[in-house]
Amino acid sequence: MNPASAKALDSFCDLLWLEDGLSRNTLESYRRDLMQFATWLDSQYMRPLLQAEQVDLEAYLQYRFARKASPRSTARQLSALKRFYRLKLRDGAIRIDPTLKVDAPKLPRSLPKSLSESDVDRLLVAPDLGTALGLRDKAMLEMLYASGLRVSELVTLGSANVSLDMGVVRVMGKGGKERMVPLGEEALLWLTRYQQESRPQLLAGAMSDALFVTQRGGAMTRQAFWYLIKRHGLQAGLVKLPSPHVLRHAFATHLLNHGADLRVVQLLLGHADISTTQIYTHVARERLKQLHTKHHPRG
Repeated sequence: MNPASAKALDSFCDLLWLEDGLSRNTLESYRRDLMQFATWLDSQYMRPLLQAEQVDLEAYLQYRFARKASPRSTARQLSALKRFYRLKLRDGAIRIDPTLKVDAPKLPRSLPKSLSESDVDRLLVAPDLGTALGLRDKAMLEMLYASGLRVSELVTLGSANVSLDMGVVRVMGKGGKERMVPLGEEALLWLTRYQQESRPQLLAGAMSDALFVTQRGGAMTRQAFWYLIKRHGLQAGLVKLPSPHVLRHAFATHLLNHGADLRVVQLLLGHADISTTQIYTHVARERLKQLHTKHHPRG
């Protein structure tokens, strides 16, 4: 990549971290998307990022279209480019934003993948409660379904983040925004058992601030939890293996199906904008249609 582009990219990521407090994973996503365009721009026109023009952006989008890149990934990449050039314009590094008149590709509306309530029930009873690891997995699954946390929020929880007396968990979400999420009696029951029985056994005398720990006493990772939820999905006989994000979707969908207010679901999920939460109303609407058809005398 052009050295000037690399320098501009570094300063952009530093600025995002300072101003928005974005997570390392989010910053790496921005960097990856911008590096792809910077590499293409250098190979095609031997120009750095700060010298890109509108025609370059349009040519790049055509290039991605010809390579059958998905509209969703292209829209995400263009969003990163718009953010980059908007900040560079603000800081005086460029005089014209080349993305200003470039439109993102239209995206088909897709409903989030979810699990039925019976599927969730089967998943939650899959762990072997006779082992320390099984009890830990049970507590994690119950907590994820009860709270709708992002997987990154779940695995980075410290023991001090949970109040068993109040029945809530204090979560540090995207952009450093803190929220309090209730857990419910079932999740609290299994979390209490895990902390009293399983966690001390896994730590074997070692000290750790992490709430959920591995067999070696280290903190749980996103990758490890992704693996174990797939494994329990197999044990439960689920046709479509779940991911942590699918269980988060199930949390939101089932709340709405049982009459929860959309604003409440927004707060629980930690969405900054309610438009992000509104996608779940389409899932709930389909459920309401089914109930109407089944129970209404003229359905």
